[in-house]
Amino acid sequence: MLSEKMNFVKVPGKNKRHKVLVYALSTCAWCKLAKNFLKENAVEYEYVDVDLCNEEDREKVRKDIVKRGGSLSYPAIIIDDKILLNGFLKDRIKEALGI
Repeated sequence: MLSEKMNFVKVPGKNKRHKVLVYALSTCAWCKLAKNFLKENAVEYEYVDVDLCNEEDREKVRKDIVKRGGSLSYPAIIIDDKILLNGFLKDRIKEALGI
């Protein structure tokens, strides 16, 4: 399980139909685009900037992404604990969220 002390940030939104988690990097332009896209579409989500985590939590994130069949590229967007999307793929995000 991921650490409770990991710095998850909850972004409120009217669309709460899906549980959305974004693993991002604070300096990543694609990550910023993904976060902005979710916010613009009023999707509630949580994110953590992995590069700002301690090494132990970064390793937990890496293991979580790999366990879900993803690659270690960012953003890694997890929807309803089932779907993992690597990268900012607007059409796939829209499809997975039904927006």
